[in-house]
Amino acid sequence: MGIAIRDARATDAATIVAFNAALALETEGKTLERGLIEPGVRALLADPGKGRYFIAELDDAVVGQTMITYEWSDWRNGTFWWIQSVFVPEAHRRSGVFRALHAHILALAKADPTVCGLRLYVEHHNARALETYASLGMADSGYALLEQDFRAPPKRAG
Repeated sequence: MGIAIRDARATDAATIVAFNAALALETEGKTLERGLIEPGVRALLADPGKGRYFIAELDDAVVGQTMITYEWSDWRNGTFWWIQSVFVPEAHRRSGVFRALHAHILALAKADPTVCGLRLYVEHHNARALETYASLGMADSGYALLEQDFRAPPKRAG
């Protein structure tokens, strides 16, 4: 049986929280406060206007996730879907899990005439992820991502 992609359900919240915490620690050296991210995950699961989580399953086990959120583009009169919270446990990397998640999202986006494109951000040093995204047809947008984050967890020392 192959990788199956489905919309996340409320019962997936604990897995999503754990994956998000692992993702932040691995990619950015940040320890997320579960008391902050759990309500955030549950809020998105309860309100499709905020976004959607997708779950990848293999043999009834969760082997990956991603989330999309929305950005209106007045220049394109359409909505960009931002791919975020991408996580595949180490044991399942390089086995097509993210490729299946991306293909699912891409098909949904192309079928929706209000969607004008997909975007994501990635850490500059994450060469493996950059290679994966490029292999799926994603390219540098020419923009730098800047922010003022009022709830950022502190970076780990070292």
